[in-house]
Amino acid sequence: MNSEIGKAPVLAALYAGVAFGVFWIPIRALEAAGLPGAWAAMVFTLLPVPFVLPLYWRHRAELCPANWKGILGGILGGLAFGLYSLAFLYTDVVRVVMLFHLTPLWGFLLGRIVLGEIITPTRWLAVLLGLSGIAVIFGIGEGVPLPENIGDWIAFASGIAWAFASLLLLIDEDVSVAIHGTSFFTVSALFTIIAVLLAGDATPDSASLLAVLPWLLGVTLLLTIPAGFATIYGPTKLNPGVVALLFMAEIAIATITAAILTDETFGTREAIGVLLVLAAGLLVPLREMRTVKG
Repeated sequence: MNSEIGKAPVLAALYAGVAFGVFWIPIRALEAAGLPGAWAAMVFTLLPVPFVLPLYWRHRAELCPANWKGILGGILGGLAFGLYSLAFLYTDVVRVVMLFHLTPLWGFLLGRIVLGEIITPTRWLAVLLGLSGIAVIFGIGEGVPLPENIGDWIAFASGIAWAFASLLLLIDEDVSVAIHGTSFFTVSALFTIIAVLLAGDATPDSASLLAVLPWLLGVTLLLTIPAGFATIYGPTKLNPGVVALLFMAEIAIATITAAILTDETFGTREAIGVLLVLAAGLLVPLREMRTVKG
């Protein structure tokens, strides 16, 4: 069924994209504070869990086999987030961004196959604008990079997992955002714990952990948890491809914040790329104003 896109899910997805655009800052700060490799991703994803776990009990009636699609959607969303956080530690940022942000393509294809939605010329144009914007920002002249190392494959798998998660979150109306969001945080934390065990990185000393907790707690309560629930809410109302396009706001924000906080340049090329990415994210909602569920 088709209905107009509501403002709330669009704004939620845009907010999530903006939040993802600054997630690199605390993750890199954790590395700089002495948390090696996967430990940084684990601490970042683990801290929200105690705050959201009570929601499982409050909404426990929804945790039944009949709601498996919605429950699986939250699980896959958490897996995607865990993979995405981890990928930055094992490959170049540009490759993570490019490989993950093939997601609009996977999302629209899944929408076509499963939901029967037509991939309109506007949607194809939006995907092209988004990928072109990424290529312009990062100066890629040879097209989309193919996975070459473990970090690349992690980023690629993250995008695939998120496309399937978005689809499942959309088609199952019987599971609340509270359950989806709790699964999102819990699974991403469990995944990064496993990654730490497999990576075998040296255990950071307790002083390093204690030193980062005060400011990381603030980041968790003010940014990570709200962004996580916004990330989940958008896909419960919007086509997976549309959600993925809106999430591309991450790239624009990451580019701008990196230029402000590091020595990375922001010139004409970067400005053009940011405008292309933003155009890609807004084109479909503004042009079509329709999706499978309002």
